[in-house]
Amino acid sequence: MTDPRQLALDLGFDVARVCRADEAWAAGERLEEFVAAGHHGTMAWFEDTLERRKAPTAMWPEAKSALVVAMNYGPETDPLEDLKAKSRANISVYARNRDYHDLMKKRLKALARRYAEESGHQVKVFVDTAPLMEKPLAAKAGVGWQGKHTNLVSRAHGSWLFLGVMLTNAALEPDTPETDHCGSCRACLDICPTDAFPAPYQLDARRCISYLTIEHAGPIPREFRAAMGNRIYGCDDCLAVCPWNKFAAEASEAQLVAREDLKSPALADLVELDDAAFRALFSGSPIKRIKRGRFVRNVLIAIGNSGAPSFVSKVEARLEDEAPVVRGAAVWALSRLDPDRFACLKPVYGTAESDAGDAVGAGKAAPLAVCLDRAVAADARRPLCRDGIHRRILPRRAGRRLCRRAALHPDDPAEIRRRIRAPGAGIARCRRTGFGSRHHRRRGLALLFT
Repeated sequence: MTDPRQLALDLGFDVARVCRADEAWAAGERLEEFVAAGHHGTMAWFEDTLERRKAPTAMWPEAKSALVVAMNYGPETDPLEDLKAKSRANISVYARNRDYHDLMKKRLKALARRYAEESGHQVKVFVDTAPLMEKPLAAKAGVGWQGKHTNLVSRAHGSWLFLGVMLTNAALEPDTPETDHCGSCRACLDICPTDAFPAPYQLDARRCISYLTIEHAGPIPREFRAAMGNRIYGCDDCLAVCPWNKFAAEASEAQLVAREDLKSPALADLVELDDAAFRALFSGSPIKRIKRGRFVRNVLIAIGNSGAPSFVSKVEARLEDEAPVVRGAAVWALSRLDPDRFACLKPVYGTAESDAGDAVGAGKAAPLAVCLDRAVAADARRPLCRDGIHRRILPRRAGRRLCRRAALHPDDPAEIRRRIRAPGAGIARCRRTGFGSRHHRRRGLALLFT
């Protein structure tokens, strides 16, 4: 009878090993502890499928053996270097090309079909889409071992392996399990920017950037936003720092080699994506699964961490985005890049938002000269308010017709006019353009002055 391991290698898998699927193991107890501690966060499927997930036979009682296959997706360069380019996005290595689920499942199905035809045994295939714990099975089969970061580590491929499993009712000869070779090393634990490992071999997903940027649907908790840096989809820090990567090779499968446009894309381009452009850019990519709103939320957090004031206009454009989670992230990013501008717009957008969460904080409005700076030049098409010197900027959908001055500073209109027209230390100058007040009053523009 044909050995399924050889069939797997012939189909292009880099590793193929076998373990028993019907033996007792400790992975089920560890999973129970993980869920009981709430470390799964909002990933409710862990709790919903807990009993089926605890053992392969809980999902398929007839399963006797598991063939674990793996494909190498090693990167060309060190992903940690990409964290230094603050104006560019860092996408997890696994998501820089085609969705590996599609690639591996297609090959696994071909493998299973051929093995079933030749052996007459029943088979089922899995690629991270069913309640089956692939990593413990891979360790049991000797593909590698689960490191202190809970991910699989291989002496031959480092941390860069995609896993798939074929369960069968055939009693196959098992391979020898791999030994844990982490020793006293703590590199993966110490590098984590959000301290997501309560202890070695334990992960609190609620603190993990991969979870926050991919699985978490709401606003990113404040305590983790700065730590995210420019990571907009996933995080490879604990994988990339592993010393065993020195033995890893670059991916040989073309569909797993990073696309040029996803190696380090510009944040300025990504933040402007509408839904159609997002779907077109990430067609066939795992990134498409999180949809445009969650993705742009992540991009705005990265922009807020960039420290580049040049992004302010792009951030402001997202303040009226249709997605609440995007608007909330835009407010936070603006507060980081331009605190004065943030203080100016906070009362305007904050009063109309009930879903931006803690992104809009409380506090006193900024001084008049700061709040009115650059206020409405970008919206010159809207009519002047009754005072003739300000333009409305509150959202039309809110049903409000207040001007910026009325919304932020309910001073007497005559006093506002007096301040704007006062010569001060000479002619009053527009903070945005440098032109004098008469120039702007003559043009009917609501620009304000120092």
